[in-house]
Amino acid sequence: MNMVRKIVSCIREYKKDSILSIVFIGLEVVMECFMPLIMTVLVDLFYAIEKVTMNLSYDVDIIFSTLRVNSMQEITTLLVLVSCILVVMAFASLLFGSLSAKFSAKASAGLGKNLRNDLYENITKFSFANIDKFSTSSLVTRLTTDVSNVQMSFMMVIRTAIRSPLMLIFSIVMTFIISPRLAWIFIIALPIVFLLLILIVLKAHPRFKRVFKKYDKLNSSVQENISGIRTVKSFVREEYEIDKFNAAASDVKKDFTSAERIVALNGPVMNLAIYTIIIVVIFVGSKLIVDTNGEALIAPALSSLLIYGFQCLMSLNMLSMIIVMISLSIESGRRIMEVLDEKSMLTNVDNPIYEVKDGSIVFDNVSFKYSENAKKYALSDVNLKIDSGMTVGIIGGTGSSKTTLVNLISRLYDVSEGEIRVGGVNVKEYDMESLRNQVSVVLQKNLLFSGTIKENLKWGNENATDEEIVEACKYACASDFIEGFPDKYDTYIEQGGTNVSGGQKQRLCIARALLKKPKILILDDSTSAVDTKTDAFIRNSFKKAIPNTTKIIIAQRISSIQDSDLIIVMENGKIDGIGKHEELLKTNQIYKDVYYSQNRLNEKGGN
Repeated sequence: MNMVRKIVSCIREYKKDSILSIVFIGLEVVMECFMPLIMTVLVDLFYAIEKVTMNLSYDVDIIFSTLRVNSMQEITTLLVLVSCILVVMAFASLLFGSLSAKFSAKASAGLGKNLRNDLYENITKFSFANIDKFSTSSLVTRLTTDVSNVQMSFMMVIRTAIRSPLMLIFSIVMTFIISPRLAWIFIIALPIVFLLLILIVLKAHPRFKRVFKKYDKLNSSVQENISGIRTVKSFVREEYEIDKFNAAASDVKKDFTSAERIVALNGPVMNLAIYTIIIVVIFVGSKLIVDTNGEALIAPALSSLLIYGFQCLMSLNMLSMIIVMISLSIESGRRIMEVLDEKSMLTNVDNPIYEVKDGSIVFDNVSFKYSENAKKYALSDVNLKIDSGMTVGIIGGTGSSKTTLVNLISRLYDVSEGEIRVGGVNVKEYDMESLRNQVSVVLQKNLLFSGTIKENLKWGNENATDEEIVEACKYACASDFIEGFPDKYDTYIEQGGTNVSGGQKQRLCIARALLKKPKILILDDSTSAVDTKTDAFIRNSFKKAIPNTTKIIIAQRISSIQDSDLIIVMENGKIDGIGKHEELLKTNQIYKDVYYSQNRLNEKGGN
């Protein structure tokens, strides 16, 4: 119920459409329920006209008395009037049904929109740890497939789930009005049929639950392969990846087939019940007409009774379809609520600090692990002091936690032990947005978005002038290739930056970071795709463009960091050495090995 309340709360501005849909459904049901009764009156009138015209066994005076008329003309007039009423009711039913469909479609689509917006808004607040908990592919499934299931279920609820019970109640009432004896057949049969339908749903639900977990794996496979399609093609692994995808798709199909096989029993069970009950009603009703010579029940009444009985059973059939859809959407709703209920593991303190004084950084006995249940720390006992404006190089092997170290500075994760101070203040005391606005990060595989070069650069500063943009691109060594494009800064960048080279993409990302004018600039192996000459030019530009900004450069090439004020050597999540280039060549074996291997020296003596 808590899940239902939260989903219903997302209707918001579409409450009016939801209510109107229910109102018009109610009116449509009223029309459809009274139409068979009017048809019974109409048949009775035709029956009376036939008897009067043919002057059969019925006494004309009795017929006139029963219909409360005085002549054949009045019967004809009554026939025309009832026919007109029936036509009006039919058109009214059509109108009410159309209006209900219109408002229910608007309400359900609105609910889907609001759910997606709420989900996306909450996801953007997630810390990296929250995203790691769900996985990207699972979040995509919840934003698309799961929301679509809930949206479809909601539309069925406000239309069919309202219509069917109303139709069921009206039809049962009308069957009792026409013939209480025959009405009991429906009363006895309906609970039995409904119980069978519930058993079908209970059997299918666990299978639907398993399907969604496999959907996440399927989407993960799609996402991984599409994003890495160049790697797949370069290693000629298309067949392998196709087989892997087919295996995941077959797994989903297997569970869906199992669930649908059970749900498919719904139709045959309902058809068997409907036609069995109709046969019983016809048999009992016909016998009742014959035995009582039409006193307990007449043929037109039996016809109307069959119509109401059919409506009653079809309403139950529709309810069973709703139950199946709801059983499917319950799991989707639960997965949506998991995301909506998830709170970011990183939050602002009361009365946070909004101004970052400078780019000084202090790591004080910092240890970090990605999960509370993790047995091993990603970083251990890190003590580090960086003065504002310094250029700091970080080097180390793969998995030495270089990126983890810098991620803690902008509080993308919280430390497990110790504290980090930026500008003399614990990062947890800052407003997160203010802190991150003062820390620019350029990744090795930083992302460019679809749009022009200028639009991408303005991510760093949306108010940047054209002059500031050009200047930042010059410092990032990007202006030359931009000027070579026909549309220059208005050149359109495809999604992911696929129409520019890796080196061009990195330089555009560096220019974007410079436009932010941060207190701290972090380059995470972000010049790996440019040549050493360009790399040196960019680093020298930093001294001129951002002299007071603290610059942290993670690199694999020692040439990229050897001029740094401070170099940190990382190994297995710990600082293995710290100092300047010449000092580390004398004191740190890891640094020496990397330096001499990169400079192709056979002799590894110290300077």
